[in-house]
Amino acid sequence: MDSETVRRPRAREVGLVLGELPPGPWNAITDVPDVRVGHVTLVEGEGRLVPGRGPIRTGVTVILPHGDNLFRQKVPGALFVLNGFGKPTGVAQLDELGVIETPIALTSTLSV
Repeated sequence: MDSETVRRPRAREVGLVLGELPPGPWNAITDVPDVRVGHVTLVEGEGRLVPGRGPIRTGVTVILPHGDNLFRQKVPGALFVLNGFGKPTGVAQLDELGVIETPIALTSTLSV
């Protein structure tokens, strides 16, 4: 069996309901009104990795919780660290103030 013939079921398909609200039409973060999501993947070059020269394999996803000025119209926020391996920035401010006032950027620490 290959991955094209066997598909893992989604949580809701096996009766696991997460949260109190129903999913949106796409079951995605972009279903939330006014949330904006952007993504860029950069792939350049071929062959073995030569540090400082390439090839390049990187990307970033940026989330804007709403379309207005985040600094002036902050949104409630929280943080949970599962294994502590990542390099989150802004954690102290989020823990202390409990609000998000900047875009949220996600990338791999090893591909920056």
